Amino acid sequence: MRKQLLFFLLSFNLFGDIIIPQESKQLLLVQANDFNTTQATLQAYSRDKQGWKKVFKPISVNLGRKGLAWGEGEVYFPHSKKEPLKIEGDGKAPAGLFSLDGFFGYDKQNFNFPYLQLHKDDICVDDSYSKDYNTLIRVKDKHAYKSYELMRRQDNLYELGILVGHNKKGLKNRGSCIFIHIQKAHNSPTAGCTSLPKTKLLELMHWLDVSQKPLLLQLPRQSKFY
Repeated sequence: MRKQLLFFLLSFNLFGDIIIPQESKQLLLVQANDFNTTQATLQAYSRDKQGWKKVFKPISVNLGRKGLAWGEGEVYFPHSKKEPLKIEGDGKAPAGLFSLDGFFGYDKQNFNFPYLQLHKDDICVDDSYSKDYNTLIRVKDKHAYKSYELMRRQDNLYELGILVGHNKKGLKNRGSCIFIHIQKAHNSPTAGCTSLPKTKLLELMHWLDVSQKPLLLQLPRQSKFY
């Protein structure tokens, strides 16, 4: 156990009190005032031999309509019983450290990231008891699922988006279909994702590079990790 802990510490370094893998050279840091706020600030960082450096100006983003709750990410964050846990349909965006697992959108694009051009049959399954829970799939027979989200929407919210690696094990009722996507309006909260203006999102997507293993760190400032 001690050898495993030593290897863990040697393989990672600290971003504040947060452990970030050495291989990750890009980071999106989203900071909210507390667990209940619906707005936050996003700051992009890149890492070189000298450490972390800010990229772009801070961006105002929207969180879930009920704020934040601890999600299932890359590492476990010790927390008190008073702090909320992310569950399906709670209207909260997940707090924690998450991988960025792909891009999606309505039109053809050219990014340094795997990109899915959305089809009318693409859905994200939010039925907690389905074998495809928390999975973006293309299906003809949507009646096989009790609950799902159409990805090719009538509005522009998913015209561009980033897949957030939340609850990748598909744990029942722990939340699904978490994205970074275009905002509905200024200061308009989401169902549990993180949203921002299209121009800012596009700028981030052109900057992000899958070879840099970028991560999303999303936390309330009241957390003990600050």
